[in-house]
Amino acid sequence: MSHKDTKEEKERWQNWLALSTAIMAVLAALTTLYMGKFSSRAIMSQGLESDQWAHYQAKSIKGHTFEISRQALELQYRSQKGLAPEVAADYETILKKYADETKRYDSEKKEIKAKAEQIAKSKHTAQDMGGNFAYALIFLQIAIMLSSLSSLTKKKYLWYIALLANLGWIFFFLDGWLLFY
Repeated sequence: MSHKDTKEEKERWQNWLALSTAIMAVLAALTTLYMGKFSSRAIMSQGLESDQWAHYQAKSIKGHTFEISRQALELQYRSQKGLAPEVAADYETILKKYADETKRYDSEKKEIKAKAEQIAKSKHTAQDMGGNFAYALIFLQIAIMLSSLSSLTKKKYLWYIALLANLGWIFFFLDGWLLFY
């Protein structure tokens, strides 16, 4: 093997090293984008979920207030003897209204709870996806660092290890989308 062949081989290797490092940098940028996207989505979902649970609590308090008022009015109505028919009818109308309001709030609470739980589920999914993209990014950062060290030290084995580290990126990047792990 001549000196010229060795020089060409070295140059070819350095070209592949530079190209692979550039590709890893682009993939790192893309992975960072997805990591940020899903992390932001998780944070936004947390706010929406908290809003739904606050709405649920408000409906619960209102429903409870109507129930207590209905019970107090019912006790008051039962304790009074000889009420005029019109007054008794007014009591009955108000008691029915309070009972209907309590049922309405219970129904609304069920809808709000279902929505809050659905938001929580999407938040957890976004957290899992963002976390997996973060792990993928770590593998790319390691690969880029090893590739850079390989360029500085001219040691090919570091570049091969860098290429192997990309397998970790592939796994976690795909897991970020598919959530199989």
